[in-house]
Amino acid sequence: MVVKVYGPAYASPKRVLVCLIEKEIEFETVPLDLLKGEHKLPEFLKLQPFGTVPVTQDGDYTLFESRAIIRYYAEKYKSQGTDLLGKTIEERGLVENWLEVEAHSYNPPIYTLTVQIMFSSKLGFPPDENLIKESEEKLDKVLDVYEERLSKSKYLAGDFFSLADLSHLPFTQYLVSQMGREFMIRSRKHVSAWWDDISSRPSWQKVLQLYDAPS
Repeated sequence: MVVKVYGPAYASPKRVLVCLIEKEIEFETVPLDLLKGEHKLPEFLKLQPFGTVPVTQDGDYTLFESRAIIRYYAEKYKSQGTDLLGKTIEERGLVENWLEVEAHSYNPPIYTLTVQIMFSSKLGFPPDENLIKESEEKLDKVLDVYEERLSKSKYLAGDFFSLADLSHLPFTQYLVSQMGREFMIRSRKHVSAWWDDISSRPSWQKVLQLYDAPS
């Protein structure tokens, strides 16, 4: 069964796409233009009542929320492609630990930066410089924790690439490229090496090649 992924141009759907590529799962994509409000149309709201991307359809099985989706496919196809969950229950615990850190500590400030720097003019409001500064300070503190963690292990959950690392790819790509904040990564030796490692994976390079960021 081919997995259908909605909204491939945007960051959170890219989290799903890179997981599917790592797991060697066949997929197809359905473009959506969020700036034109296509995610608020009735037919899309039937799939995702909150009107956000991504959504996946696998036959008659529909999921939304990117981290729920990647957990599902990493588990369903655990023996296929890259093992993204760890080999023991302890490793799985660390994957979940750092996946939660990404969702609740890393993502909020970097998401705010994305909206304020990349999309505010498209959405019709000026960037809030105070909010940008505050979000940079919050992200700096998180990255300091990452620097300490990554001084002890190659990846966030240990010495294996996992969902915990993969989940950082889309928004960190914005940070170092479109947002011009690469210094936040490069100023930290271990975070910088980690970013070079995960962002050079063939799966992520394929996603970047196939699906441009919204312009």
